[in-house]
Amino acid sequence: MSPSTPARSAPRKPPRKPRRAAAEPVRTTLTPETWIEAATTVLVDQGIDHVRVDVLARQLKVTRGSFYWHFRDREDLLRRVLQAWSEASTEHLTRRLKDAGSSAAERLSDVISLPFRGRAAARAARIELAIRAWARRDEMARQAVDEADGSRLAYHTLIFGGLGFGEAEARHRAFMLYSYEVAESLLHRQGTAVERQARCAFVERLMQQALPA
Repeated sequence: MSPSTPARSAPRKPPRKPRRAAAEPVRTTLTPETWIEAATTVLVDQGIDHVRVDVLARQLKVTRGSFYWHFRDREDLLRRVLQAWSEASTEHLTRRLKDAGSSAAERLSDVISLPFRGRAAARAARIELAIRAWARRDEMARQAVDEADGSRLAYHTLIFGGLGFGEAEARHRAFMLYSYEVAESLLHRQGTAVERQARCAFVERLMQQALPA
């Protein structure tokens, strides 16, 4: 290249495009029900001592501060867990059965069959057993369980009253039937599915038979 020839400047590189930030996963807004469901799952799988704000926040992948948008404190959450259980397992259920317009005998068959209704029944039984274990050491949980038992027994008593039994005998039969339902939840591994259904049918017949005078 001669001295008179102007030096060519190096070609400019095209400006780099700014790197796109990695797309962050879209986080849906957590509702109180999300926290309650998470707390219930921990209660069932690990026990009440593990139902803590930090444990739930890690599982839900949020900060502890998110919790306080919905609950005052841990006790408030636990109270809501018990309330949700009571509504789902007692209030909504008895209301649905009462509104079905069925006969007393059909209602009896309905309540006896509750422990045998597939995965939903198995899940409900696990939740109830966990709450009853919690109630052995906590007054708030104990009160919730006592209220649920009282409401269910009252409904069972109404069924036997509808079947023609007197008030006292209706209460006794209601207690016996409810005790059987709780026992099926505790002893659900005893016997095959056919044997459990046979027990259910036997109890249904037995509960409708009048005692000899």
